[in-house]
Amino acid sequence: MKDLQELFRLMSSADYKDRFLAEYIQLNERVNALNKMLKGYREGTLNFTPSCSYDVLHTQSVAMMLYLEVLKERARVENITLPGVEQNG
Repeated sequence: MKDLQELFRLMSSADYKDRFLAEYIQLNERVNALNKMLKGYREGTLNFTPSCSYDVLHTQSVAMMLYLEVLKERARVENITLPGVEQNG
């Protein structure tokens, strides 16, 4: 993760590409955290009991991953470099 100051700079930038990058970084981190939690949920290794069912959380994860793919496609079209994503024409 970028440090918080850098992320805040991106989020508050006048350049839409910086704000887009901040959105992508945040969403990617949230997807990874949710999927890690879902893995623990499946394996019964969480140190808490989620209020939501696994199915609800999994549906959220699927929607978030779909949105992440949309952001990747938009970045490709608009020539925005995303961390960890190969740019294919």
